[in-house]
Amino acid sequence: MLTIFGAPGRYIQGPDALDTLGRQAALFGRRAALVIDGPMHAILGARVEALCAASQVRAMPLIVEGDLTPETIEALRAQAGRLDADMVVAVGGGKALDAGKAVARSLHCHLITVPTAASNDAPTSKNYVLYDADHNLLAVEHMLFNPTIVLVDTTVIASAPAAFFRAGLGDAVSKKFEAEQCRRHGGSNMYGGKPPLAAQLLAEGCLRILLEDGAQALAAAGTGRPTPAFERAVEAMILLSGLGFESGGLSIAHALTRGLPRIAGLATSAHGLQVALGLLVQLDLEARDDGMLAELTRWYAQVGLPVSLRELGATAPTDAELETAAALTLNARHAANFDRTLSVAELAAALRRRA
Repeated sequence: MLTIFGAPGRYIQGPDALDTLGRQAALFGRRAALVIDGPMHAILGARVEALCAASQVRAMPLIVEGDLTPETIEALRAQAGRLDADMVVAVGGGKALDAGKAVARSLHCHLITVPTAASNDAPTSKNYVLYDADHNLLAVEHMLFNPTIVLVDTTVIASAPAAFFRAGLGDAVSKKFEAEQCRRHGGSNMYGGKPPLAAQLLAEGCLRILLEDGAQALAAAGTGRPTPAFERAVEAMILLSGLGFESGGLSIAHALTRGLPRIAGLATSAHGLQVALGLLVQLDLEARDDGMLAELTRWYAQVGLPVSLRELGATAPTDAELETAAALTLNARHAANFDRTLSVAELAAALRRRA
């Protein structure tokens, strides 16, 4: 298996980075499909369109509404096909960025991602996730390449509610442990290749920064005023986490996002919170003796991440629900990246220990 590393073409981060959007977009043409959700269009749409216009780029909005289902994507692709756009600019949270990826793939054009919250590491990756009408994960699709530019305005990110930032911490903290499992057991990364050492080192750096700066960074979330700790944590949560998972590979913590929504009360819980709990289940199954599970449990308490299914939103999960969740999890390809082949009963028991 060949070693493969992938990444966005350029990553730009800092206070008021959004002000450079027009200049970045002008590198690729004069017509941009602006993929953005309705609420964010009301907040930032006029500013984004004006910034593009100042550099002679016309930004034509494509509004994302509702869950990102195959039907939603087909409707957006049909609208985009009539715009004759040179590029896609995706602005918003994970749903808008994923919709932008689907449109960019359809148009075979450059993509600029502009995240408005640090709730996950979607901004840097080529992957996008589709759901069914019941908010169950349906499929993970891929662009041919990663976004050309990732533009992270930390003033905008720091204005988002702290709950989004907390979910981003949960999504990012797992990457070191998942990449470790993938590499150790000969798994493939998101490019179908052998994970490079660089990806593991990036994921380890991500964990170190989150443990050192995560709690202090969370205190700045929602204030609109990024601090040095906030800047470091955002870079870890978006860039290091994104490169770490995509080139490093995933394991049980992310595979569990296939099964957890089938437990009553968890269907609408944030992806990052599901991953955070999934990591504790993974470490339990690893039977680690290095004190890491205890250290992470203390850190979870500091930043408000769930340590049980109840804290995640479940009330009284039944044995049948836990077995269904375990079976769906083990059907995910990432579940193979583990120390041993797990049984449904073994994984369901681990979930029960986290009830």
